[in-house]
Amino acid sequence: MRLPTYFISHGGGPWPWMAEREAMYRNLAASLAAMPREFAAARALLVVTAHWEETAFTVQGSARPPMLYDYYGFPAHTYEVVYPAPGDPQLAERVRALVAGAGLPAAIDAVRGFDHGTFTPLAVMRPAADLPVVQVSLKADFDPAEHLALGRALAPLRDAGVVIIGSGLSYHNLRAMGPAARAPSKAFDDWLGAAMAAAPEARERALIDWEQAPAARFAHPREEHLLPLMVAAGAAAGETAARIYHEDDFFGGVSVSSFRFGAVPPA
Repeated sequence: MRLPTYFISHGGGPWPWMAEREAMYRNLAASLAAMPREFAAARALLVVTAHWEETAFTVQGSARPPMLYDYYGFPAHTYEVVYPAPGDPQLAERVRALVAGAGLPAAIDAVRGFDHGTFTPLAVMRPAADLPVVQVSLKADFDPAEHLALGRALAPLRDAGVVIIGSGLSYHNLRAMGPAARAPSKAFDDWLGAAMAAAPEARERALIDWEQAPAARFAHPREEHLLPLMVAAGAAAGETAARIYHEDDFFGGVSVSSFRFGAVPPA
């Protein structure tokens, strides 16, 4: 049973543990909480996180990953949260072998912990932490074609009960949030929605040339939060995409989206 893949806009910092942000994140939280119904048969989650960059695609290999609080200036209690999902060293090695077998540089990091690109959305999506979770890094040269190729290399895992999740943000310019982001984020999000709705071959061409999109470099001065989308799309090459989350007033004016690739298996 082939599972779908996902690109999620994961929000900012440790938001599930901040009650004062509940209203802002209500729609995103609802979309994340709904996702597990689409992959009830999953045996593990593979998260390609925007918050990890290495010179090679690197796989988290720990059986009990620690926490990595990679954010700053938040309340003290948010540095004590724990997402206790187990890792899966055997899956990690299979991921490394698939990536290396595709001719891409691959490595394993046996000590890396869960960063907030993983534990923040998963705390809402899978609060029981009852599935093994393995993280994968970006490659630090940010080549979109290589990240699409990473997705293609990982695609066989979809037939083995592994859900591939690219965790980033469809708009990520922290210096221009709120009303200043309204027009450029909408321009980029409109382009992104059209690109995802296009035929798969056209979708890949658009992703490779993403810098030509309206307001591309305003939306992503640095593209690490967009590249997980390339991996999710690459892992579902030839399959259609659907938008599963969207709003135009995130952080007071930002347009953001999340997408699913591939069909939802029958219940």
